[in-house]
Amino acid sequence: MKQFANISVIIFLVGLAWSCANIGAPNGGPYDERPPRFISSKPLPNQLNFKGKTIEIQFDELIVLDKPSENVIITPPQILLPVIMAEGRKAVVELKDSLKDNTTYTIDFTNSIGDNNEKNVLENFTFAFSTGDILDSLEVSGHLLAADNLEPMQGIVIGLHANLNDSAFVKDAFLRTSKTNDRGRFVIRNIAPGSYRIFALNDKNRDYRFDQPGEDIAFGDSIIVPTFVYTSRQDTTWKDSLTIDTIRTLPYTRFLPDDIVLRLFRENFQRQYALRHERTEANRFSLRFNAPLDSMIVPVPINFSAEDEWYIPQPADGGTSINYWITDSMVWRMDTLRMAITYPASDSLNLLRPQTDTVSLSLRARPRNEPRRRRDADEPEPPALLQMTAKGAQNRYDTVSISFDEPVTELTKDIFRLELKADTLWQAADFRFFPDTVNPLNFFILRKWMYEESYRLEADSAAVTGIYGKSSDRLSLSFGIKPRDQYGHLYVNLDGLPDSLPAFGELLDASDKPVRKVRAIDGGLLFMDLNPGKYGLRLVVDTNGNLMWDSGNYAELRQPETVYYYNKMLEIKQNWEIEENWSLDAVPTVRQKPMEITKNKPKAVTKPIRDHRNEGRKTSGSSANPMGRNLPF
Repeated sequence: MKQFANISVIIFLVGLAWSCANIGAPNGGPYDERPPRFISSKPLPNQLNFKGKTIEIQFDELIVLDKPSENVIITPPQILLPVIMAEGRKAVVELKDSLKDNTTYTIDFTNSIGDNNEKNVLENFTFAFSTGDILDSLEVSGHLLAADNLEPMQGIVIGLHANLNDSAFVKDAFLRTSKTNDRGRFVIRNIAPGSYRIFALNDKNRDYRFDQPGEDIAFGDSIIVPTFVYTSRQDTTWKDSLTIDTIRTLPYTRFLPDDIVLRLFRENFQRQYALRHERTEANRFSLRFNAPLDSMIVPVPINFSAEDEWYIPQPADGGTSINYWITDSMVWRMDTLRMAITYPASDSLNLLRPQTDTVSLSLRARPRNEPRRRRDADEPEPPALLQMTAKGAQNRYDTVSISFDEPVTELTKDIFRLELKADTLWQAADFRFFPDTVNPLNFFILRKWMYEESYRLEADSAAVTGIYGKSSDRLSLSFGIKPRDQYGHLYVNLDGLPDSLPAFGELLDASDKPVRKVRAIDGGLLFMDLNPGKYGLRLVVDTNGNLMWDSGNYAELRQPETVYYYNKMLEIKQNWEIEENWSLDAVPTVRQKPMEITKNKPKAVTKPIRDHRNEGRKTSGSSANPMGRNLPF
């Protein structure tokens, strides 16, 4: 017996030592991957004649609510915000607004409910009750996309009006609402039979009406009549990834319409106001505004006097900024300049009124470790920085850039010489010379370049003089045009575009930005001289023919210009000619944009399946001691 006891002790010690040498994360059994389940509620689901203010919904485990003020939607909308919170296993909603008589209310929790431990999400949970004898039960659904690029738009209010007048959208709050999810999809539930108009609204002031010009909107062109049909769908059960177990036919109620597509846009309206003013250099200051100005701003000196023409103004950044170059040396030597500026600004009624501000412009301080350089009085001024930029191997569609560090006087095309190499000789070549519309100190030289041509661009010394008397150095720049076999070429046949409608196509890079734009001619798009790579393709129905996408206007009931996306990426290869056929309506609008260039990608709600059997076991090659210390066994 004693021998048996000694053997048992030895076995116990060996087993204990073995367990210490194979330490891993403890495995307490299968993880909880099931979302909370509804148990009961006060009032009952779909209860009639409810007159209370508090709704309590019981679940089978502890729950949490994710941003309930944003993710929980109550319709009809509540002007006074409700209190929504999780209490243990309950979701509690306390309504602060008075309830309407004979009205069906819906509380849509979207994906905000999850369990307390693993955060398993209870998807699309809704709760309804009625203050009258009838519970409305119709639904409509669809998608909301950005009008200019078909991005799915998340968190935007979708609303219905039974009042079919155009003014209802701007005067009355929505009758019933919902919000779009991360896929841009929406469902408006518990609708009464009738006729409705549907809208989308990025409701910045939460009043459920379009009363601010800066709010993004969408509106349907046709009246919606909710209805339903009884139909069926097939439910497939799989034995494994390749073998079907059973296929069942299940009846269900399909609510219509369920394919509404709304296109969100912002009207071309901007409140006009000043952004900032700055003086980055002694002889220059800038005034910046949020929108382009239609007139030049004249600064009036306050703490200094100056000649009549003490500055040269230059609009920049598309007219949203004005750079002022100070020509009076007595003025630019002052540390601080105070002046009055009068500019058009939007008032509370969004009308432009003249507004006068006093601005103080101080020269930005230098860093402490950067000494101020002093120049001797007889030291010559440094030459004006004239830069000509072109790649050694230029693309056919490129321009040559010429830039200056300050405004120049008497700048003409004749200052520059462009020469084409023919055999061993250089011959004069004609070109276009034009200013940059964004940066007034930039200019461009453009010519219809041909494959494998060689060019030389020159400017003599002192050919250009700046407003401060600086002169340019002599400059010379040589460059060539790439050969044809380094490019790819693409032609797209368009099917479904009426001949009477002008349109243009855009090739897009990986970030959905246009890299090339061409007009549609004779039912097709021709993109020549493309660098190899992957591109997206977008078509804009250019109603007014101005070669740019135009937004809509609700007062005029004008929709934004229609945009289509080719539903796959195009790969352009060097020295290839590719022809594609594009039927514009072959793919539904909500599935046209390729996922590779879609920015608002849907989030994964359901958690991936976990490996319960192997979780917690020691992985191959890992240390038996996760704490990195010597164990006493």
